[in-house]
Amino acid sequence: MTTVADAAAALDAAYPPALAESWDAVGLVCGDPADDVTRVLVCVDPVESTVDEAISLGAQLIVAHHPLLLRGVHGVAADTPKGALVHRMVRAGIALFCAHTNADAADPGVSDALAAAIGLTVTGPLNPNADGRTGIGRLGELPAPEPFAAFVERVARALPATAGGVRAAGDPDRRVRRVAVSGGAGDSYLAAATAAGVDAYVTADLRHHPAGEHLAGGDVPALVDVAHWASEWPWCDQAAEILRAALGGSVETVVSTRRTDPWTAQAAGTSDRTGRFPG
Repeated sequence: MTTVADAAAALDAAYPPALAESWDAVGLVCGDPADDVTRVLVCVDPVESTVDEAISLGAQLIVAHHPLLLRGVHGVAADTPKGALVHRMVRAGIALFCAHTNADAADPGVSDALAAAIGLTVTGPLNPNADGRTGIGRLGELPAPEPFAAFVERVARALPATAGGVRAAGDPDRRVRRVAVSGGAGDSYLAAATAAGVDAYVTADLRHHPAGEHLAGGDVPALVDVAHWASEWPWCDQAAEILRAALGGSVETVVSTRRTDPWTAQAAGTSDRTGRFPG
């Protein structure tokens, strides 16, 4: 039988813990490494919805991108949200394994999956480590140049829909060929994208001031801002394939179908086409 330890070893080989940031918490969060595994659920967020899904599937292991217990804790009492999840998983015989910034930096990793979903051929990392192969973000190229407006639509079609949708800033007619991507919050890599000379930068959680200051810089990459969860969801298929290849047919690996983006609705704006509010 395949064990939790076998699955963890396969994931550690693909996403070495040494690549994780010093502040991160990766690896096995709860569960017995010796327990047998016949079904695994892969998701972005270890939250109530995905724990529900794992229980309904009869999974013995959840593999998540985001950590459940990132900050130091002194207890996991069941009357706290995260403690309640730990108790539910333990009672259901479900282990939890998290691959976070180590999966971001690995080759291939989170941004490789995002680049592939968009249709890019990866040429290297956006913010490389010393080995020049691993690191945060990826640089890539489209098969042929296309207008920025068409590229934004490409991104929207490639990723799961969210209430916030896809936002963009740049000349709609600008030709886009070279692209930088960074799954998750990526405005700290705006300067790296500019230095790379790309035509567009795709990431999540772009903030008002960093985005505005970037755009004021003149000849800079156009911006595409997507939901954090949506930018990392393509990684789930990548992690699932790693487990299938390493564990063979002994384990069924399922990618979560639950949308765990926290935003659930978006109101229509009241400005006119000039961006001015009436009145």
